[in-house]
Amino acid sequence: MVEKNSRRVSVLGLGAMGGALARALLDAGYGTTVWNRTSGRADSLVALGATEAATAAEAVAASDVVVVCLFDHASVHSVLDPLVGALAGRALVNVTTTKPSEARELAAWAGEAGIPYLDGAVMAVPPMIGKPGASVLYSGSEDVFTEHRALLDLWAASTYYGEDAGRASLYDFALLSAMYVMFAGFIQGAAMLAPAGVPAREFAAMAAPWLTAMTGGFEGFAEVIDGGDYTVPGQQSLDFSNLTSFVEAAAEEGVGDEPVAMVQRLIQRQIDAGRGGEGFARIYESVRERSV
Repeated sequence: MVEKNSRRVSVLGLGAMGGALARALLDAGYGTTVWNRTSGRADSLVALGATEAATAAEAVAASDVVVVCLFDHASVHSVLDPLVGALAGRALVNVTTTKPSEARELAAWAGEAGIPYLDGAVMAVPPMIGKPGASVLYSGSEDVFTEHRALLDLWAASTYYGEDAGRASLYDFALLSAMYVMFAGFIQGAAMLAPAGVPAREFAAMAAPWLTAMTGGFEGFAEVIDGGDYTVPGQQSLDFSNLTSFVEAAAEEGVGDEPVAMVQRLIQRQIDAGRGGEGFARIYESVRERSV
């Protein structure tokens, strides 16, 4: 039997992630109130001991800590704007995926209403919650983070990135940008091999260890980028990295070239600027100097 915790927590939003967060609270003995806009999502949690609130207002009134895991920034405002008075003085932990600017706007909105606000970026899929390897990045109210650290650590390893409420989201978007571009590169490779009859599963077995090994290059790229000197000896040049033949090979195999063509555009911009002899990391400047 799990020992009951005296602190109560309300979770608004019971999608896959919200449900996983609520379940972890129940497993740890927290009195947990849950609410979802559509009915039926709370049934399994109620069976585990959760209290289902009929309205979001009822859920907010039940707890001093309110966790929000909704669809997007607009849905957070849609649910919480009518409850701004009831939220005053309660700790608000928002783990809805939002842009940095949206997280800052929510923090300002909360601050004006006297609502202590902590923004969280969940770096995990729902089945990872409460297990090793999961992490959640936080920014915003340090008081909320410190006071409720034991609760937050139930979900994942918790890291605090300061009072700027948008910082956690900024890290989240940066990490996911790297992930999605890597995934797109894998899919590009799988598409190129398909006409030769190579299954994607076979390619995955080759690509996973190769890409893992290549991440060892991140530190070197970071050192060059932070130093700002793309002429440091030992770097692979942009001229050598020219991916024109990769783009042509994709066309010859009858598949799309978008992922690799995107990288080639970044390379070509620097080559056209006379930087072809400098290191590959210089494409950072192609990204940083946003094209119009």
